[in-house]
Amino acid sequence: MSAPLPARRQGRVVSYDDAAGFGEVEAAGERFWFHCTQILDGSRHAEAGQPVGFRVVPGHCGRWEAAEVA
Repeated sequence: MSAPLPARRQGRVVSYDDAAGFGEVEAAGERFWFHCTQILDGSRHAEAGQPVGFRVVPGHCGRWEAAEVA
């Protein structure tokens, strides 16, 4: 039996670097890093200030990251 998926959170993109392909989202005062491959629409682009939904998952180097950003 697999573990249940974490609940989706609502937040906003606080920064995004198109050249590097990563950014940060913020929800309830917490910030989470995300990579462009986690943007669900496949665009690999996000605008600062854009409202998004996402899941928080264990990431690289022991930090929490945003996944399924939409």
